[in-house]
Amino acid sequence: MAQEAENMSDIEAIEEKDAVAAISAYSEKVKSETTNSKTKEQAIYKIAKIYAKSGRVSELSALMKEIRPFFDTIAKATTAKIVRTIIDIASEYPNNERLQIELCRESIQWCKDTNRSYLRQRIETRLFALLFAVKEYQPALTGLTTLLSEVKRLDDKPLLVEIQLLESRIQHALRNIPKARGALTAARTNANAIYCPPRLQAEIDMMSGVLHAEEHDYKTAYSYFFESFEGYNTHDAPEAIQALKYMLLCKIMTNHPEEIAAIVQGKTALRYQGNSVDAMKAVAKAHQARDLRSFEAATQQFSAELTQDPVIHAHLSDLYNTLLEQNLIRLIEPFSRVEISHIASLIDLPLVQVEKKLSNMILDKKFDGILDQGSGTLIVYSDPPLDKTYPTSLETMQTLSKIVDSLYDRANKLS
Repeated sequence: MAQEAENMSDIEAIEEKDAVAAISAYSEKVKSETTNSKTKEQAIYKIAKIYAKSGRVSELSALMKEIRPFFDTIAKATTAKIVRTIIDIASEYPNNERLQIELCRESIQWCKDTNRSYLRQRIETRLFALLFAVKEYQPALTGLTTLLSEVKRLDDKPLLVEIQLLESRIQHALRNIPKARGALTAARTNANAIYCPPRLQAEIDMMSGVLHAEEHDYKTAYSYFFESFEGYNTHDAPEAIQALKYMLLCKIMTNHPEEIAAIVQGKTALRYQGNSVDAMKAVAKAHQARDLRSFEAATQQFSAELTQDPVIHAHLSDLYNTLLEQNLIRLIEPFSRVEISHIASLIDLPLVQVEKKLSNMILDKKFDGILDQGSGTLIVYSDPPLDKTYPTSLETMQTLSKIVDSLYDRANKLS
């Protein structure tokens, strides 16, 4: 055992100078009949990491096929661990989702051929998560529905929680919010019945916050995002920065941008300073000043952090529309008739965009007026005088009702 550990250390030294020679040496370890199972397992991980690090992720598929004879000599649980670890190693390097999908599909087929249902179900869950990541929602949802019914029969609650959480994410991406909420409720119910790992609990809290934010219940969403952030932060997970961004988003959407400085300067959040936090601070500053130009500048400067995140992008679009409406109403308030081009110059936006927004606001009854296309002007009507006929009539009817009731009571006493 000590000799094998020493040999592995020697190969690691070679690895820094000659990766090809190191792969060859590790392969000999895997093929050798005298090497123990633990050392072979470590050698397999080393080969996988070298392939992934050097950008040869496609070689992992060939590696999986080469080591299958070794799987016949070890326990199924160890086999499952090795296969899932190799897929995890492939996922550590970006922009290779397609290769991971192919790797999962090959592994699933092998599991079917060798009747390894436990491992197949977990790799299928990983496959559908990858399909979700590349935005192939319908194939992912179709496969997930079949897998869900199979796992329900087995009552495998830990896997059931993962599947239902993934289903909730896919339904949310398809904008089917009721089904997303239902899947998340089922996942939370099953999670309460078992020991739920903290990281998985953080994922559930994150999804809960996203769905509450969809309903514009930002205070509750903030609570869930905070719990999620605490869970991710405990395990140094990279998703912690996303939870922090969503926390800041909730403060902006509830018109409390001044509280963002206290949050980002907190002891826990200080370690996550960077472009993501700077992006939310810039948006908060623009919102506080109600400055559309600063808002647009922030979204352009931090495009990767804001517009590429579908959750933040959707809510910031709503916020931008709200700010635009507030600024337009403030500008047209002093006028009864004004040129649309003048409003566009005051707000510093294209004429077409301003005209379209004013038209929508009139249709939504945000103010009373018409657009005169011929002269290019906006005619604003003053608020019509309040007609008191209805409330006066209602008050009269209520008074008469009381009089009739009083007369009825007196008549009863006389009789």
